[in-house]
Amino acid sequence: MPDDGRNERDNREDRVTPTQAQLRARRNRNIAIALALAAFVILLYLGSIMKLGPALFNRSM
Repeated sequence: MPDDGRNERDNREDRVTPTQAQLRARRNRNIAIALALAAFVILLYLGSIMKLGPALFNRSM
């Protein structure tokens, strides 16, 4: 990377800082994604248990 005379402090000043509304929207979006992922995992788990059905408990040991 060529040295254009700027130091690390100048690079930090170029960054965009999100507003409180943007941070709140990001948090709400992350929570919604987490809940959707948890619901999907639970759905897959229940689906696999239902597919195995009674055979799950009637195994020979």
